[in-house]
Amino acid sequence: MPEAVSLLWLRRDLRRADHPALAAAAEGGRVLPCFVIDPDFFDDAGPVRQAWLAATLRALDAAYDGHLCLRYGDPADVIPALAKEVGATRVHVSIETEPGGAARDERVRAALADHDFAWVETGSPYAVTPGRVLNRSGEPYRVFTPFSRAWQDHGWPAPVDEPGGLKLARAESHAKAEGLVDRAIKACPIDLPPAGERAALDRWAEFRDVVLRAYDSDRDRPDLHGTSRMSPYLKFGVVHPRTLLADLTGHAGKGAQRYVAELAWREFYADVVHHNPDSLTNDLNPLGIDYDAPGDAFDAWREGRTGYPIVDAGMRQLLTIGWMHNRVRMITASFLTKDLHAWWPPGAQHFLDHLIDGDRASNAHGWQWTAGTGTDAAPYFRVFNPITQGEKFDPYGDYVRRYLPELRHLAGAAAHRPWEAADGYIHGYPERIVDHAAERVEALTRYQRARGRAGAPERPQPRK
Repeated sequence: MPEAVSLLWLRRDLRRADHPALAAAAEGGRVLPCFVIDPDFFDDAGPVRQAWLAATLRALDAAYDGHLCLRYGDPADVIPALAKEVGATRVHVSIETEPGGAARDERVRAALADHDFAWVETGSPYAVTPGRVLNRSGEPYRVFTPFSRAWQDHGWPAPVDEPGGLKLARAESHAKAEGLVDRAIKACPIDLPPAGERAALDRWAEFRDVVLRAYDSDRDRPDLHGTSRMSPYLKFGVVHPRTLLADLTGHAGKGAQRYVAELAWREFYADVVHHNPDSLTNDLNPLGIDYDAPGDAFDAWREGRTGYPIVDAGMRQLLTIGWMHNRVRMITASFLTKDLHAWWPPGAQHFLDHLIDGDRASNAHGWQWTAGTGTDAAPYFRVFNPITQGEKFDPYGDYVRRYLPELRHLAGAAAHRPWEAADGYIHGYPERIVDHAAERVEALTRYQRARGRAGAPERPQPRK
């Protein structure tokens, strides 16, 4: 009698190490790892995100010794058919809490039940599965600091060992799925970083051993290599956050503490979205502010032609490498929402279209934090000055010159103020499309107008 087969349907857990669902599947005999290219998800991703997924799948297939089965179509049709094809009776998955993925899983679970296939959920893409950290009243948190404390108090299990003697089953991949993967990699408009689990762990080791000590002070400096750059790997679960948290045990100092806090932010936003699915595309806390429709200024922003060097450097970094430093994400988002008075979703979508680490929950709520419509308690009157922000966090102008060749002739911090140099514009750098000081006043006026309509007392205008 042939040995039983369990289907391991991989989604945001594209790895072998520290994989609870893989360990559970291995208990039932041979394991067939599979990934379904779902057009509802894949077609909505930009070419950069498609290519990063494709490269990750290629690395994953190698990690599973060539046994990864790629299929294409609606998972509610594909997964039951594949289970029947290979004689599997159980489908193992990691828990999905993001709204789109959770809705998809409900459809697949129902389809499997119609054919008497078991559905087994083990683990999730997070150290603590969204929905499990609640306050004393049994309600979800809407503010980060108390969530972070409760999250750490809740804790998480140790990393799961890879099952010993793992036996893998095999099934043919769909030619269409293979073709999509090949075409996505070839069509990628940027150079991707190394993909896969080995590359992720190598990157992590370098950060832990070299960069972590100064992370607390250097993480806001886009001119330095002061961040982990682990977000693209966390995006698809190439490495589990619990693996990183376990590896930080014994690392004292502000750098390690700050990195744990940054992982907590990722889990906080996932938890907020779990409880408030509409906040992926709408304000968690609407303010009723008057916004301007996207137009020529929006095009200048997304192309890096605003005339504000730190903003333009960030937007061109995004287009060039598919990633942007987090401090610069806040600066560029503030410029769109406060200087150009645009609602945040078009900007968030532009980020998703180009980021290889485009996590929907973190992206949407990072934008809302800046726009003042999300989880921050008193945020809208925070207006980042793109000039002083650039001078503070890129003090020597190295980041600006890296992505703006038109300003490479300006030495040091002068790159942040080309309008003050006699030769600032000789290489075609654009002049400023708006006056920040005037638009800051306009942003605060719109905020106060919205508060007045809501019947709230007007907030005194803060200092610049």
